[in-house]
Amino acid sequence: MGIANEHNLVDPLPEQPRPYGVVVRLKAGDPFGKLLGADWQRTHWFASAAERDRCLQDMARKHEYSRPGDAPALLFEKVEKLSQSRGI
Repeated sequence: MGIANEHNLVDPLPEQPRPYGVVVRLKAGDPFGKLLGADWQRTHWFASAAERDRCLQDMARKHEYSRPGDAPALLFEKVEKLSQSRGI
C-alpha cells in the first residue's frame, strides 16, 4: 500500500533518484500571477520517464468539472537531470 500523505511520516522515505521532472508554470498574464508572483513555478520529480509521462498526462488533462470554454491555465515542460538518469 502506498503512502497517502508523505508529510505525515515520522521517518522519511528512503531517498531514491528522481531524475525525470515536470516544471509547472503559469501562463503569461494569468491573474494568479498577482498572488503567486509572475515567475512562480513548481517542479515535480519522478523515478522513471514512464511515471512522469503518466502524471503529466493527468495534470494536463481538462478537469471533468470544468465549465464549457474553460482552458487549462498552466504550462508544463518535461525536464531531466542527466547526471542521474544517464550518468552524464
